[in-house]
Amino acid sequence: MIDFSKPRTRFAPSPTGYMHVGNLRTALYAYLASKSEGKDGTFILRVEDTDQERFVEGAMDVIYATLKEAGLNWDEGPDVGGDYGPYIQSDRKEIYREYAQKLIEQNDAYYCFCDKERLEEVKLVQKAAGALPKYDRHCLHLSKEEIEENLKNGVPYVIRQRIPDEGTVTFHDEIYGDIVVPCDTLDDQVLLKQDGFPTYNFANVIDDHLMGITTVIRGTEYLSSSPKYNLLYKAFGWEVPKYLHCPPVMKDATQKLSKRNGDASYQDLRAKGYLTEAILNYIALLGWSPKGENENTEIMTLEEMTRLFSIYDVSKSPAIFDINKLNYINGEYLRRMSPEKFLQEALPWIKKTVKREDIDFLTLAKALQPRCEVLGDIPEQVDFIDSMPDYDEALYTSKKMKTNPEVALEALKAMKPVLQSLTSFDAESLHDALFKLIEEKGVKNGIILWPLRVALSGKQFTPGGGIELADILGREETLKRIDMAINKLSK
Repeated sequence: MIDFSKPRTRFAPSPTGYMHVGNLRTALYAYLASKSEGKDGTFILRVEDTDQERFVEGAMDVIYATLKEAGLNWDEGPDVGGDYGPYIQSDRKEIYREYAQKLIEQNDAYYCFCDKERLEEVKLVQKAAGALPKYDRHCLHLSKEEIEENLKNGVPYVIRQRIPDEGTVTFHDEIYGDIVVPCDTLDDQVLLKQDGFPTYNFANVIDDHLMGITTVIRGTEYLSSSPKYNLLYKAFGWEVPKYLHCPPVMKDATQKLSKRNGDASYQDLRAKGYLTEAILNYIALLGWSPKGENENTEIMTLEEMTRLFSIYDVSKSPAIFDINKLNYINGEYLRRMSPEKFLQEALPWIKKTVKREDIDFLTLAKALQPRCEVLGDIPEQVDFIDSMPDYDEALYTSKKMKTNPEVALEALKAMKPVLQSLTSFDAESLHDALFKLIEEKGVKNGIILWPLRVALSGKQFTPGGGIELADILGREETLKRIDMAINKLSK
């Protein structure tokens, strides 16, 4: 009997490349299902490498690194061990063969010696006739002598599941409810391939049972295979675990998110400057949200998600990957950091373009923090610091600030001696001096501060206004750039 009071969930990736967003969401939901609502369950990492043709060298390292970085620490797995190993399917071949043989003895599976050419011919005939493409059971009725002769002669074979000739299969999903499928619509799927490796559809049933998995969490692409899984459970006399088939993550209304189509993987998002915590937070919301008094909560740590998650709150509707929503969540995480923590995250990005070492990087970080959604945006925001870019005088024209090149020239000439006379060149002194000038001239703030911002950056959008930029650049560079601006506007 499965003990559902002690959750055992698994994440079972194939080492075939990067960790895409849908994979990571499955891992997250499986982790949360084992730990949520105060349960101290077991989260298992199992490597499904039975498709040797798609195996990618180094992919396992990516899986390990991603899960560890995300804080999804597994209790059992290839590297930590456990009572139900091995946890890599290629190390379990003999286990699968043993159970496949048992099914053959029970007449729930059979040897199939059909070669690829014959199977293709069958498909073409069925397609031409408008029939449902599936195996025609050519080998089901081979005599015992024929089977033994073929095995003796080394004829390549697979082992197929024998689907009942009539009736229906019913399976229950925690999201979609009861689903009934007629047996005559199901194919006699391959359980063991010619190379001796099991198919995913066979291995996952054997492993989920032997490892005591209580809740199977995977994508809706496996819904159509679930009736066959239940027939295998029934053939072995095993109890069926809970199923949770998550809706797909979509690029738009019609296309699934896919690395194959160039959509971002977890590694891509990290390389663009998104925080692991923000990515995890966002993908949790791609199909789930907390209910009750926390219904409107969007920003959640892993610990908070663990407390609030329930498999029964997962939606059955597909989720659209919205980069703007991810940007918002990432920005919230950045703004909630201490300035020192933000500087730690931002400094590698700042130094992609800023080579000067005489900059007060903490001051720069404080200016960037409220205006930054993604760390990858930082290099472009600070590329003016090392050297003044060429810019169009039109930047000095601002309807909102009521300024233009002529007004800007007058403002820069007025502020130059004020800034030169300062004994202390810091944000407070700059603020006091410039606002005193604004008051004396009886003008709006923008008349003075907008020209200063443009003169110091040559940009419309900057980390901070003119006062912050002057503080970051320092006295010498600030005055030098004001002179450059005056010369530019005087021509």
